[in-house]
Amino acid sequence: MARFETDRTKVVARLIREGWELARHGGSHDVFRHPTKRDVITVPRHRTLTPGVARSIAKTAGWL
Repeated sequence: MARFETDRTKVVARLIREGWELARHGGSHDVFRHPTKRDVITVPRHRTLTPGVARSIAKTAGWL
């Protein structure tokens, strides 16, 4: 079974490094968009992400 990064700050830092931009702050989530991709990634504002959420973010970002 693959392990996914669950530390929110590391996930957000990698998204920003790879060109994702913060589109808006939601109530308890941040929404990221990529200028060349049509995808949207929603990152909850928790210190630690659940493995399922981390997997979903990785899949959408193209890390898998």
